[in-house]
Amino acid sequence: MNEDALARKLAAEHSLTLEEYEALISGRNKDTALYLADEAVKVRERIYGKDVFVRGLIEISSYCKNDCLYCGIRRGNKNAERYRLTEDEILTCADEGYDLGFRTFVLQGGEDAYFTDERVCAVVSEIKRRHPDCAVTLSLGERTRESYKRLRDAGADRYLLRHETADREHYARLHPPEMSYDNRMECLYTLRELGYQVGCGFMVGSPYQTARCLAEDLAFIERFRPEMCGIGPFIPHHGTPFGGEAAGTLEMTCFLLSVIRLIHPPVLLPATTALGTIDPRGRERGILSGANVVMPNLSPVSVRKKYELYDNKICTGEESAQCRGCLEARMESIGYKIVTSRGDAAGFEQK
Repeated sequence: MNEDALARKLAAEHSLTLEEYEALISGRNKDTALYLADEAVKVRERIYGKDVFVRGLIEISSYCKNDCLYCGIRRGNKNAERYRLTEDEILTCADEGYDLGFRTFVLQGGEDAYFTDERVCAVVSEIKRRHPDCAVTLSLGERTRESYKRLRDAGADRYLLRHETADREHYARLHPPEMSYDNRMECLYTLRELGYQVGCGFMVGSPYQTARCLAEDLAFIERFRPEMCGIGPFIPHHGTPFGGEAAGTLEMTCFLLSVIRLIHPPVLLPATTALGTIDPRGRERGILSGANVVMPNLSPVSVRKKYELYDNKICTGEESAQCRGCLEARMESIGYKIVTSRGDAAGFEQK
């Protein structure tokens, strides 16, 4: 079956075999990409219309115990500027975001031992007390089942944990020996069991990645069926072992956004900041490929440049209102509108 036939099969059946995903990726061409984007947009608009959900991102800490080879805040980067937001600073960001219309807050940070269950639970429960109509998403890495349960009981609704790659050997080439592919996957299934809306995701164009690696990612997404899936191009950071590697491409990332939308139509799919970093119209291109979420930054301007996962990250100097206004205008320029609801995944019943 050639790539055009595979694309039609995916649009009709929302499923391919591992070998078919690999062939679709390897044989992709401009016509196939345009067809998949068109089908992905049709599917998304049947479910979500022209709405683009907005998430307020609060980057709470640039400390991390891990030493992932691709990440600018890795433990081994001695030149990284480190910071931690206080509870009051986090709550102030959420309050300002609420006044700007945000109804979902994403607390993201490195795996920082300072942010114990007690500290994170206190922040989550206070955000929910002040803003009971809002959703709280956490993206704080691998934790124990007990920790995830405590955070869930405190009011956390969603958890983002990018799996980075569903290929075991590829995972080992991107991470230090003490990190485990099996543990990362176990965390994702534990989050699902505890009733979170769960987000996974992967880098596009990371070192050593092959079409087979990407096919494994797509097959995993088909099996796991996450409520959210965050993918973005790999962008090197000068303070990492991969600092000299080539970045992932807009073309491949948008192609895969379309494929993921067709695999799992209700998925919440961000057009990431990384897409906007590699191309000035990257986020718009992401939406036109099937994405339906944007995540402007609500972190204090004073710390944004310190949360440097990769080089040349955009929007590090804008105030929160500027970030929201900029994205609103960008979405309107392509016929979409930002909406201020919680933006739950279609068909998800809150437990």
